[in-house]
Amino acid sequence: MYDLDALKKFDLIIDARSPREFAEDHLPGAINLPVVFDDEYAEVGTTHRTNPMRAYQIGVAYSLKNIARHLELPFFRSDRRMSVLVYCFRGGKRSKLWTDALETIGYKVDRLPTGWKGYRNWVRQTLEEVPAHLQFNVLSGPTGCGKTRLLLALRTAGAQVIDLEELASHRGSIIGAIPGRAQPSQKFFDSLLLAEISRLDSAKRIWIESESKRIGHVQLPTALFHRMHGGRLFAVETPMRERIAMWRREYPHFERDPTGLVTQLGHLKALVSGATLQKWASMAERCEIEALFESIMVDYYDPAYTRSTKKNYLHTEHAIKIQLETLDSSYLANVARRLISDSDALTSPPPE
Repeated sequence: MYDLDALKKFDLIIDARSPREFAEDHLPGAINLPVVFDDEYAEVGTTHRTNPMRAYQIGVAYSLKNIARHLELPFFRSDRRMSVLVYCFRGGKRSKLWTDALETIGYKVDRLPTGWKGYRNWVRQTLEEVPAHLQFNVLSGPTGCGKTRLLLALRTAGAQVIDLEELASHRGSIIGAIPGRAQPSQKFFDSLLLAEISRLDSAKRIWIESESKRIGHVQLPTALFHRMHGGRLFAVETPMRERIAMWRREYPHFERDPTGLVTQLGHLKALVSGATLQKWASMAERCEIEALFESIMVDYYDPAYTRSTKKNYLHTEHAIKIQLETLDSSYLANVARRLISDSDALTSPPPE
């Protein structure tokens, strides 16, 4: 029904919906040029309940004014006959208003008949079907071991990679929120994920990091989550000194506010002992950062990760071990090149 590669043929993709709708989810590469803005959309909707004709009159008036302003943007300053794709919620009135205006000017315009709603249904269905055809190399290992840094090194070295934490804007644990970066909505995460998958060659293996079903407030598609667990498992092991240094790089805000870190971890009181929580609180008060980070990993994250891996991956004893001496970029680049070469030689599938 849809081909994300085909979207590249358009010079411009216009999402005619309101900014609130666009923020929730949109087609990859689309820009938001609303026919009506959020407050205008609400006014039209309210009026429509009692006087539909007046509502349409208000909506069209807003639309003509807004489209006129949009046409002053640099996109439309060229004399070139651009190819434009326009869509709204269902492919109805809002996209038609844009289409009529652009075709009158002389642009080549395609209109998405089923709009965003049809696209969203396709995304959801495709994410339940496509993962079955993917083959994964899965990086596992405790928090701070450098899985994400190794994943990026693999991408730089030419491997196919899906970085789920980057797509989710979250580091994937109870303390994984990234300061200053909001997570995408579930729907937009799905769009980003499908766009990423669509760029990959399904005939070749894809490197991915072992993740929980939920990353922050977004969830992985069930089909992808299950398919990852059938992948070839690579177990990353890294010295504690390197893991602590990684935490200091990744979580500088917790180093500045260790008490705030322990407060967040208070949600774990059902999973760790009161004595452990008190130990962390004391370390935070004394600003014993390295000891605090190590204790959190050893006393909570490492056992939890081991349990999760054994639960979700069969035959963990067959995991291919990756022993990292350091998380230095040049060192990881060499490891990545070797992994690509070695994994290409592993033609037999992992144990079922």
